[in-house]
Amino acid sequence: MPPEFFLRTMLHGPQRGGITLAKERDTLNNLKKHLTLFDLIIIGVAGAVGTGVLFSTAGMAAVAGPGVVLAWLIGAVMYLFVGLTYVDLSHLYPEAGGPSRYSLYSYGKTTNMINAFADLIWYLFIPPVEALATVEGLNYFYPHFINSLGNPTTEGAVLGVVLMLLFLPFNYYGVRMFANSTNVFGTVKLLLYALVGIGFLSLAHYRNFTAYGGVVPFGVSGLFAAIPLGMFAFGGIRVIPDYAEEVKHPEIIGKAILWSVLGQTVIYVVLSMGFLTALNWSQIKIHPGSWGAISTIAGNPFLAIANGGHIGWLIFLTVIIAVIGPFVTGYIYQGAGSRILLAMGRTGLVSAKMQELSERYAIPIWALLAFTVIGAVVAYIAAPLPSIYSLITDAVVAGYLGFAVNPVVMLALRKEGRPGKLKNGGLVAVVAFASASLIVYWSGWPSVPYATVLLAIAAVVFGLIYKVKEGFVNAVWYIVYVLFLTFMTYVGGVGALKWFSIYTGSAVVVVVSLVLFLPWGVASRMPPQVNPDVAAGGGSIDGSAS
Repeated sequence: MPPEFFLRTMLHGPQRGGITLAKERDTLNNLKKHLTLFDLIIIGVAGAVGTGVLFSTAGMAAVAGPGVVLAWLIGAVMYLFVGLTYVDLSHLYPEAGGPSRYSLYSYGKTTNMINAFADLIWYLFIPPVEALATVEGLNYFYPHFINSLGNPTTEGAVLGVVLMLLFLPFNYYGVRMFANSTNVFGTVKLLLYALVGIGFLSLAHYRNFTAYGGVVPFGVSGLFAAIPLGMFAFGGIRVIPDYAEEVKHPEIIGKAILWSVLGQTVIYVVLSMGFLTALNWSQIKIHPGSWGAISTIAGNPFLAIANGGHIGWLIFLTVIIAVIGPFVTGYIYQGAGSRILLAMGRTGLVSAKMQELSERYAIPIWALLAFTVIGAVVAYIAAPLPSIYSLITDAVVAGYLGFAVNPVVMLALRKEGRPGKLKNGGLVAVVAFASASLIVYWSGWPSVPYATVLLAIAAVVFGLIYKVKEGFVNAVWYIVYVLFLTFMTYVGGVGALKWFSIYTGSAVVVVVSLVLFLPWGVASRMPPQVNPDVAAGGGSIDGSAS
């Protein structure tokens, strides 16, 4: 079913009235509206296809075997519903860094602070992850950047810092320059990924799909364990609403999100099938059928398979995408992350400098510089403290905690008379909230507590600095929800204690999330008449500014 048909089925026609707060801000801050539908699709797909498909596919195969293909498909459906919440909310609030502002209009500043910092942690860590993934690709030419354990050496960390700085020019010279360069590099990148997928599929070891335990050798639990690894890759669609204020026609955002999910899914499925088809156990020195051992492959697993088969042209292409793929993703997230800081500056959660724009290029200059410096520091400390390298990848789970609030915001806004754009928004919100909760739960222990601790530290420190008190009562449901998911990852089948199976734990998470936290969250909404951000013009019921 093509995305346009799906969109026409799910969406009402335009229902906007008056001038929105986002448009007022566009006039005041002079963000430039240059992005088209094609720009957004390339940003969404090229921004997602990077480290995830190169490294997560092997990790997913290690726990799901050939079921990795099913895991990508299930993950795509789950993330589609999460993506639809962005379609709905970006229609109401087409703001820069919008996903880190939506909760402000229904719950006030405390909930928004937690939500925004969850998003920010995700964004702060992804560019260093991608920079260091690029370093792993370059390690092929100079094998001194990555040690035998797969962690960056000091030289590798320094190169990671250099790459973080090289991301900067792509975002500094304005959104038009960003879009043009991304269209070129992103298109080339996606074509190379397609060629590599086709090349791996041509190696024809099809018995890997059935000979070693069948399609799902570890059962459904293996699929559950694999899906969160794929969610890291699908996360790229959320950069689309971050650029909403710089889109020529905001109504195209929904189409861009749907096309991006479809494009990502096709690439992930092709590459995962190619990985399984090309897997020659003896060439990579793994006993046939030892799926768990795949996770021990050092470096880029696709490159390891190509090297094992001595396939020169495939080695060349795999090395190229191992460098270009993460690099493009890294600078896209760097730019989107600066919009998150811009949004938080507008809310008063970080320094007001974060919302200042370059007079010449109309980009959030201080936010971009701050984001780059922090990312460079994070990339560098990965070398002397290898455990930090693991923490970096675990920390992106905070992003899952961030987008979990969106479905509840959707329903809360509907209760206040703002129907949004989705025709079946209530059903979408229910499925999206269940999906988001499972994605967090399946991420397991200790990833979830790492993310929760980082989030708690950031929220407490900045909450004290900027004296965030308003809306605390309205945020209690969200705080307890995060603690509940953290507890479940400790005692459940994906955690340390394993008191019950992953199936039982998943059922508990879904039931408690939908029966307790969803209605509690909707009931905890802040009435618009007492919400200072709505009263200021950001959330009037008719969709217009006050």
